[in-house]
Amino acid sequence: MADQHPIEALMKTAMESIKEMVDVNTIVGDPVETPDGTVIIPVSRVCCGFAAGGGEFELLGGGNKKDNTQAIPFGGGSGAGVSVQPVGFLVVGQNQVRLLPVDGNAVVDRLLDMAPGLLEKIQNIVSGKKSKEKEENKTDIGAGL
Repeated sequence: MADQHPIEALMKTAMESIKEMVDVNTIVGDPVETPDGTVIIPVSRVCCGFAAGGGEFELLGGGNKKDNTQAIPFGGGSGAGVSVQPVGFLVVGQNQVRLLPVDGNAVVDRLLDMAPGLLEKIQNIVSGKKSKEKEENKTDIGAGL
């Protein structure tokens, strides 16, 4: 097997370090259970970047090109960056599952949560008015006789 090039070692070291830092528990965190049985799971966004590079240099003295025993000097480097941003919390309750965003508009989320109950109340009001109108019509007809 041929000798490994120095850039390969740099890349392997950097990638192993990234692998150690970022795993599935970084994105979807460990669940936490509350006393009432609700489970809260943190969710994050993970972004990472990686770069590696290098170059081989000639010896200043020119050296003997026929002499292959002397290694060509190598200079290189690698780097990586990882960004972890919280997205929200997944809340799993007895009857519902909700995503509570960290940076979202809480007012809009609250309105969306209240929408089904609000629609039901409007339907009850509308059906109540119709029933009341029917009773008034029956009373008017009975009074005219």
